Amino acid sequence: MNAEMKTRRELGLVGLALVAAGGFAACGDDSGTGGGGDASGTITVQISGEDLATDGFAFPTGSEVTIADGWEITFDHVFVTVGRVWLAENPDVSPSDQSQTGEVVAEVVGPWAVDLAKPGDVPGAGGEGTAVKLFDIDKMNKRGDEPFAADQRYAFSFSTTGAAASATKVNFASDATASAVYDSLAAQGCTVAYVGTATFKGTTCESSDAAYDFTTIPTTVPFTLCFATPVESINCQNQENQGDPFPDEEFQRGIPIKTNQASLAQITVHLDHPFYSDVEHEPVLYFDQYAAQLVGEAAGTELTLSMLAGLDPTAFTDGAGADLPWRRCDGEALPSGAQRGFESGSIPVGPGQNPASGFRDYADYVSYVQSSQGHLNGGEGICYTKRGYPSPQ
Repeated sequence: MNAEMKTRRELGLVGLALVAAGGFAACGDDSGTGGGGDASGTITVQISGEDLATDGFAFPTGSEVTIADGWEITFDHVFVTVGRVWLAENPDVSPSDQSQTGEVVAEVVGPWAVDLAKPGDVPGAGGEGTAVKLFDIDKMNKRGDEPFAADQRYAFSFSTTGAAASATKVNFASDATASAVYDSLAAQGCTVAYVGTATFKGTTCESSDAAYDFTTIPTTVPFTLCFATPVESINCQNQENQGDPFPDEEFQRGIPIKTNQASLAQITVHLDHPFYSDVEHEPVLYFDQYAAQLVGEAAGTELTLSMLAGLDPTAFTDGAGADLPWRRCDGEALPSGAQRGFESGSIPVGPGQNPASGFRDYADYVSYVQSSQGHLNGGEGICYTKRGYPSPQ
């Protein structure tokens, strides 16, 4: 990914033991679709958080992206719960509306849970990190188990859903600690959850307010960030396609059916989204606005998403109510203005906003940018994001 990850335009799970429902072959099946025999007409589905999930965000160098205000982030767990995966005819129904597809011809229904912080068992798309193989889809189970048509593209979509005790724990069922953490998140409805630690590593930093005392912000921050953001990621673009994309899209949509090998469909989760400083494109990433909410709290207090409720994303303050200035520790220029504030585009911001059309606070803002982190086959595989919770669409 590297340069591709840094240049992507965006805003807009599940393992070898999985027995897929409704006529889908499980991994390792001898029917010719799960690892043995001819893979023609088969779609292999896998999931990856790429290197950021397993290795974290390093600073000042060592990872594909960095946090500009000097923070390293490591993950104990990155839980994602997938509800279903489906394929539909004709990803090109509407050049101007990516959400439109033809008839659904195949689907597999969960829920399944995966911990992306654990290294996967297969190579990631484009050679980026590792992935967990989910299952093979070798027929259209919504159309009498007909085979996929050779040399056609099918729209690929998937959904995330709240953590649930009934979910198949794909790659952590035997890990008692991980299972206990996941189970504790089920009551909160987390579709995605980050569990880990942020550590301040900045040495040479500039600030927009020399009078602000950054030493009041803890330098080690344990966190559990629960994103209760069910979404459908619909009709994804595929950077492996060679055809011309529609205007304003990066790549042609859909999964092509190959005649001599399986086609790859990797659900790719970009973990940088919650640290965005803008609601679109590839903005600079920051973490001070999270850590600063622990000012005045006891040492070792865990950061949670609830601490962002009521916080204005366009004019940040710390936990003691003081204006939070900009800080950069990567040698790049500071943004304009003394007080840190993020861009919200055309989305209105304020405590009285209807969450279906605006941002009440930074918790809403973070949920919005996080919820578009699902992609197909790596960096530029942008999907149409249909949010299933009160949020601007």
